[in-house]
Amino acid sequence: MRSLVALASGALFGLGLIVSDMVNPARVLGFLDVAGDWDPTLAFVMAGALIPMAIAWRIAATRPAPVCGGDFPERPATRINRRLLGGAALFGAGWGLVGFCPGPALTAFGTGNLEAMVFTAAMVAGMLGFGMALPASKTT
Repeated sequence: MRSLVALASGALFGLGLIVSDMVNPARVLGFLDVAGDWDPTLAFVMAGALIPMAIAWRIAATRPAPVCGGDFPERPATRINRRLLGGAALFGAGWGLVGFCPGPALTAFGTGNLEAMVFTAAMVAGMLGFGMALPASKTT
């Protein structure tokens, strides 16, 4: 059951990215170009995701356990540190340079988009490189 829910959730997320055109790097770069020809579409997509998620978190807070079993994840750390800032800066720089972040890149990869395939290969190489440079015991 959990696998089916995960598959349906991922498919719905990917469909939403395609319908909202967030798999198009030009759309994302247009949103990030606040000094030029700004495209506010991504702001509406973000709001469209945040509102139902906020409602879901409120409902989840009243439940003793998740519907599909298991435990709720622990609350993430709220400390802002160098690793968080560095990761956010790298993510933002990469997103601004190419117009892809991991979710839309994987969705666009599935549509056969060559740029997404190159981005995804570079992303995987970066993750593997990071994993080899800093073993898991040192990253926590």
